[in-house]
Amino acid sequence: MTPFHLKIVTPDGLIFDGQAEELIVRTTGGDVAILARHINYVAALGMGRAVVVSGGNRRTAACIGGMLSVVDGDVTLVPTTFEWADKIDVDRAEASYQRADKVLHDSNATDTDLKLAEARLHRALVRKSVASYK
Repeated sequence: MTPFHLKIVTPDGLIFDGQAEELIVRTTGGDVAILARHINYVAALGMGRAVVVSGGNRRTAACIGGMLSVVDGDVTLVPTTFEWADKIDVDRAEASYQRADKVLHDSNATDTDLKLAEARLHRALVRKSVASYK
C-alpha cells in the first residue's frame, strides 16, 4: 500500500509522527478508514478503537474525543485521549467501570452524576475492549 504522513498528537504530547498505510478511527458519524490520496476531510472523533498500519505492522489503540483532519495528503489525528492497547492498564479501566456502574445504580444520583458516569463507563468499556488487542 502507498504510505501517507500521519501525525497523532494529544494534549500530553506527540504520540506518532511518520508514515502509515492505513488509519481507522471512530468519528461521531461512524468508523472511517483513511488511505493514501484521501480527499481533504475533517471530522470530530467519537469513542472507539483506532487502528494504525505502519510499515506493515498493525497497532490498535483506544481513541477518545478530538478531531481528525486530512489536508493535501497529510493526516492529523488530535484525540483527547489515545492509548496504545499494550499500554492500557486493564485493572484501572475495570476500577473505573465499577465506580461508574455504582453511580448508575444509585437512586440518589443527580442527572449530572448519571451523565458523567455513563461517559466514564463508555470510556472504560472502550479501554477494556481495546486492551484485548495486545
